[in-house]
Amino acid sequence: MKLYELGPTPSARRVSIFMAEKGIDIERVNVDLRGGENLSAEFKAKSLNGRIPLLELDDSSYLCESVAICRYLDELFPTELKLFGSTPLERAKVEMWQRIVELQGLLPAFQAFRNISGIYSDRETCIQAWGKESRKRLESFLPLLEQRLSESPYLAGENYSIADITAYILLGFIKNLQISLQPFPVLQDWYEQTRLRPAMSQPKQG
Repeated sequence: MKLYELGPTPSARRVSIFMAEKGIDIERVNVDLRGGENLSAEFKAKSLNGRIPLLELDDSSYLCESVAICRYLDELFPTELKLFGSTPLERAKVEMWQRIVELQGLLPAFQAFRNISGIYSDRETCIQAWGKESRKRLESFLPLLEQRLSESPYLAGENYSIADITAYILLGFIKNLQISLQPFPVLQDWYEQTRLRPAMSQPKQG
């Protein structure tokens, strides 16, 4: 197998952290996003969404979307660490919080960054007003995370999960939007504690 990625990007980081938590090591291939390598006909023939990360399987088929890749690797390399939950209720709660953090946090963060910074203005229409609105939506979401993590050690309950990996990625990314965690002491402490996990100190690829 091969994982096509650009290590520092949030989606690639999510898969890398998941793999480090599970002790999975596979070949990595760096993709030049700034240079538009992911827009080439060759890459699009492999990736349905034209994005990274992209997992090439041994039968020469491909999987895109970071959580889909994590689900596949979780099934392929079972361990005692159940990052998608271990009971029906726990799996449902992990899925619930995973979706909440993605749709109300990570997606607005990406939209804010891309539209405000204009980082990919050579290939997409950037709308400053939408970027600013997305930033406001993200700011209004953070109190929900603050409240939840004041009630529970992890988002889905007592056990660390992929939902926490996604939240960790989000909280690390918001510095690009000049959003501080200072008004959120619980989030700030949770982020610092999560940062101490061995998987977080793995070298970033790319």
